[in-house]
Amino acid sequence: MIGYYIHHQGRGHLNRAISIACHLRRPVTALTSLELPEEHPFTATVTLARDDTAETVSEPTAHGALHWAPHHDDGFGARMQAIAGWVADARPEAMVVDVSVEVATFTRLLGVPVIMVAQPGKRVDQPHLLVHRMADHIIAPWPRDLCMPPWLRSYDSKTSYVGGISRFDGRERPHLSRGSGGAARVLVLGGAGGSTLDAETVAALAAEQPSYHWSSLGVPGGPWTSDPWPQICAADVVVGHGGQGCVADIAAAERPAVIIPQARPFDEQQMTARVLQQHQLAVVARRWPDHRAWPGLLAHAMSGDPARWRRWQIHGAAARAAAAIEDTACRCRKEAAR
Repeated sequence: MIGYYIHHQGRGHLNRAISIACHLRRPVTALTSLELPEEHPFTATVTLARDDTAETVSEPTAHGALHWAPHHDDGFGARMQAIAGWVADARPEAMVVDVSVEVATFTRLLGVPVIMVAQPGKRVDQPHLLVHRMADHIIAPWPRDLCMPPWLRSYDSKTSYVGGISRFDGRERPHLSRGSGGAARVLVLGGAGGSTLDAETVAALAAEQPSYHWSSLGVPGGPWTSDPWPQICAADVVVGHGGQGCVADIAAAERPAVIIPQARPFDEQQMTARVLQQHQLAVVARRWPDHRAWPGLLAHAMSGDPARWRRWQIHGAAARAAAAIEDTACRCRKEAAR
């Protein structure tokens, strides 16, 4: 039995977990505060209380040792009690944590091997140093030859760089068509993790740039779909953020892209954007551009070779992550039996 903790921020952690769980041979229990889709690959689920609903919190960082462990917080306490109860009953071989320093540390203190999913950015604070040192294995969901953060090099012997994990890996790309009247189609992708963009901004841009056919998905105030694959594939240019799931989905479709990183802790999206720009996988704008800059940005994106996205190593990434999880579970079980 494998446990899989899924963080509730956005949808990227869940999509990644589903992709990986499809390749695991062992039963997998999802532990999360998120509502799961009707169809999913998990054998069982443990619904965790939210720990971020209190109006005020006390000492949430444990004096800088952790990220979120507030004093006397009912939600936080209930989450940890639920995890401890499940571990006692299920006796898992390992726990995958995507992502939480506190859940990883707590689970490891219960004697369960921990596989940590790494995130990009400057992860050199004390909580991250603790969790990466403590982890029995680390999965980095990006390609090693394009990005090896200095802080992760110390753990090279226990890190698997599996490539970008997309839920659309292996899915056939539909026929690509141009916009009406030959206008290039520009798709603006938002995300559930929060954005400074809204539908009004996209509408205003479309009015200012009528030579392009603009549409959006997942942008606050605009349309949303659980399956954006056809729209991503049909776009001549995708304007997206720097989240790992968004980047991986664009890479799976091999579409020209303009990436605008959103503000996130530890400069996560900024780091990813720098890597994409450095290796010419996408055009990067540090902030939402002025309307006069868009023709040049879009032309630059469309002039590139979208096949360069293959360097993000989407194909087989989820299966490689699953293999690393299985290998770690087996290794830790054998070492304990000696």
